[in-house]
Amino acid sequence: MAGSFDVVVIGGGPGGYAAAIRCAQKKASVALVEKGDMGGTCLNSGCIPSKALLGSAHFLTLARHANLMGLEIGGVKPNWAKMQSRKDAIVMGFRKGVTGLVQSNKIKLFEGTGVVAAPGKVRVESQSGALEIAAKSIVLATGSVPIEIPAFAFDRRTIISSAEALSLAAIPESMVIIGGGVIGCEMACIYATVGCKVTIIEALDSLLPNEDAWVGKLIAKELKKLGIQSMVGQKVTAVDVAGGRAKVLLESATVLEAEKVLVAVGRRAVCDKETVDALGLEMNGPAIAVNEKMETNAPGVYAIGDCVGTTYLAHGAFMEAEIAAANACGEDEKMGEYNLVPRAVYTFPEVASVGASEKKCAEMGIETCVGIANFRSNGRSVAHNEGIGEVRVIRNTADDKIMGVTMVGATVTEMIAAARALIGSTEKITDVSFAHPTVSEVLKEAWEDAFGISLHIPPRHS
Repeated sequence: MAGSFDVVVIGGGPGGYAAAIRCAQKKASVALVEKGDMGGTCLNSGCIPSKALLGSAHFLTLARHANLMGLEIGGVKPNWAKMQSRKDAIVMGFRKGVTGLVQSNKIKLFEGTGVVAAPGKVRVESQSGALEIAAKSIVLATGSVPIEIPAFAFDRRTIISSAEALSLAAIPESMVIIGGGVIGCEMACIYATVGCKVTIIEALDSLLPNEDAWVGKLIAKELKKLGIQSMVGQKVTAVDVAGGRAKVLLESATVLEAEKVLVAVGRRAVCDKETVDALGLEMNGPAIAVNEKMETNAPGVYAIGDCVGTTYLAHGAFMEAEIAAANACGEDEKMGEYNLVPRAVYTFPEVASVGASEKKCAEMGIETCVGIANFRSNGRSVAHNEGIGEVRVIRNTADDKIMGVTMVGATVTEMIAAARALIGSTEKITDVSFAHPTVSEVLKEAWEDAFGISLHIPPRHS
């Protein structure tokens, strides 16, 4: 036995390392088992590297439109090798930072694959062999993998996942992206900006189909300005990679050719079969079933993050980590409303939302009034040449409760935190002061418009 701990966490992604640190702060003895790089998918092949490349692409876009700001700048072009090295340096810096945080909290780090061989027993398998550690409580944070479609499985060369798309050696001449969700639209922005011909194929009727239809239509319109073709309501039936290039066959019999095909149809929860069998875990498809305390059906075993299939968001995993850590240390905490976990898409322009959508409210039979404010009427947005988009605030007319907020525009992924805070506030929106001139004033205008009291939006006439 290599040691005994109050809590053993399997997985060092956002949920895993957060749970480990919280347990350590509560004076528990903690071990963290990680088979790869600290930080999980988010830090190493997801959130952080994609935002680094999007940051470069956004800067490039601004430079190309400098004339609109009254500036004259010589020709600008992407240096893909430098963009990649910058991205890698950012990832490495944060990876070292997370590892340092874990160590500074006196958490024992085990490098290897963690498998629960029996209740209270975790086996760590590595190249140097296997060892066993004991745990009073176990937190499973084993993450997720990109969904693979058998009809056109990843070959990691021509048919790629988001992981390969973030580290291509060169900018491809063309790319077909299967899936118009968050990952697909973000990757489209990166590659179109650096000169790749991009086509997005989405089986449903709109890009970003989890949001209201107006969002997808507006994003498709803006992506078209980047040269991105969006084909919605289309299904891919096969991909032929003979000859080193891809031929993508659609259900409509249309054939598209591309150098690369990125399959971005979502992610799938993972947990090793031995752990599932040893604990007799109840499953929800590939995801681990948990209750509102993040407890599995196995006593003393919790699960959080992508492996429970709730949000597939790092900040969702952070919230679940707080609950699991508290309960693993003897407290009694429960998860709040999942629809109040903000959703963010870092496209050009950005998309952010929290709470229920207009579509969801209609499905629930809730009568609503929707306040709308546009960025083109906001002083700072216009001054920055960022007047595209709008904010919508959804009010339940029966009780005046704000059901949700959806935004499309520059910097809205930063503003969504304010929307979430306002939803939980008892203050009247007229009592909340927003600095002027700021982009965030659009949120207040839409919020007030939901009640028909906006100062800068003409009244509705019924």
